[in-house]
Parts: sequence; C-alpha cells; structure tokens
Amino acid sequence: MSVETDANGRLYLPATLREKYGEKFHVVEYEDRIELIPIADDPLAAIREEIGDALDGQSRADLREAAHSAAKAEAIDDVGDARDVSEGATEPTK
Repeated sequence: MSVETDANGRLYLPATLREKYGEKFHVVEYEDRIELIPIADDPLAAIREEIGDALDGQSRADLREAAHSAAKAEAIDDVGDARDVSEGATEPTK
C-alpha cells in the first residue's frame, strides 16, 4: 500500500487501517525510513495487558529505584566502553 502527503504534509490513512490500529500514532524516525506505532486509547491499560502481573507487589518507589540502578549501571558501562575505545582498543570490552 502506498500513501502520499497532501500539500500541507498531512498523511491520510485508509479507514480500514484506522479501524484496525486507531487514530493516534507515534512517529519513529530512522535513518532510512519512518514507522507509525499505534498509541492505545488507554496506554496504561495496554501496558498492564502486555506485562500481566509481572509487577504486582512492587511499589512505584521500588520500580523507580530499579530503573535508576539499571540506568546508572548502563551509563557506567558506556563510559567504560568509550574509555576503552579512546585508549586504543578496537572494540569495547564486555
């Protein structure tokens, strides 16, 4: 299927696609393409449906702390990888 933008840059999707995927989309830009990712009418309900009861019993504070710790560990790894490369290593060490 091909679609084109109008003079104002608007993209019109056929009714069949809008009925299937909804009216709201997140636009993801890559180097060589864009993708439209449907946004659920109730994003929180969609997340709950997707992950099920995986987070039951965990408080927001627990989840926030776990996310913070994971982000910090990833940042430390990235700094180490950058340091390895700047010191002459051809590939980051893992």
